[in-house]
Amino acid sequence: MIPRPCVAQPAAIRPGPVPRALGWLLLVAGLLVGTAAHAAPRLVTVDWGIAQNLTAMGAAPIGVGQIDGYRSWVAGPRLPSATREIGLRSQPNMELLSQLAPDRILITELYAGQADRLAEVAPVSIVDVYFSHGDGDSDVWDSTIAAVKKLGRIAERPAAAHALIARTQSAIQKQTARLPADTKPLLIVQFVDESHVRVYGDGSLVAATAERMGLDNAWQETTTRWGVATVALDRLARISDARIVVMGPVPVGVTDKIADNRIWQTLPAVQHTPPIYIPAVWSFGGLPSASRFARLIADALVNAQTKAPAPDAGWPNAAPEA
Repeated sequence: MIPRPCVAQPAAIRPGPVPRALGWLLLVAGLLVGTAAHAAPRLVTVDWGIAQNLTAMGAAPIGVGQIDGYRSWVAGPRLPSATREIGLRSQPNMELLSQLAPDRILITELYAGQADRLAEVAPVSIVDVYFSHGDGDSDVWDSTIAAVKKLGRIAERPAAAHALIARTQSAIQKQTARLPADTKPLLIVQFVDESHVRVYGDGSLVAATAERMGLDNAWQETTTRWGVATVALDRLARISDARIVVMGPVPVGVTDKIADNRIWQTLPAVQHTPPIYIPAVWSFGGLPSASRFARLIADALVNAQTKAPAPDAGWPNAAPEA
């Protein structure tokens, strides 16, 4: 009988200790998987106010409508270079939206007519200030705060939203402390052309911010849902005890025309107190606009008190830095 060769049988295989380097790799991989599972949502918006709030919370949208317009009218905070242009706010580029593959598209009631079309790309949420209660009587400040909190929930950054609210309140208090004690009521206007202005009154974000700074608004007439009234220059002749604040941007060519405009020159508010100029503030926006307005108006009023009036006829020689 031929003996069979003796073959050693393998012992039961048991998992041995994982090498240290491999253990670290597995740990990092697990963390990355967890992070990806809870990644911040990719948000797109056609509205500049929503865009500035999200950016201020560190949750900048991946796409925004009319970015060049945002830079001119909103100014800050700056959008990251990675934020993509998605076309007109009123008619975004649907193909580009699809390519961006957002998790959610954010609009206001102003763009509600686009909701069904946008929903073909991603779920749509409405975050509004001026239409939040449907009656136009809600306080714009409270509605703005509520909108920021809602955006914080959508962006999964509720703590950042509350931090933005706290920073804004602190910034307004800081600028309020700088104001001259004898400031006249303000008549805040923005030129439409050489003959017409938008006047900011009750219901506008800039007026709400001015009120929190203890500043009076000289415009007590009716305004639209957005807190503005578009009027001819001669309507301002009814207001004498006021300081005119010209808010940018000023349309091309208007500065030269206003410098020689007899209606403007004879306005009581222009004759009695030299007007002041501040750069653009997006009054239809969010809390960054409130902080920006507080800083700009405090700077302008302090400078007006310490510097001699401009020698030209009621028009600032140069706009301050934005």
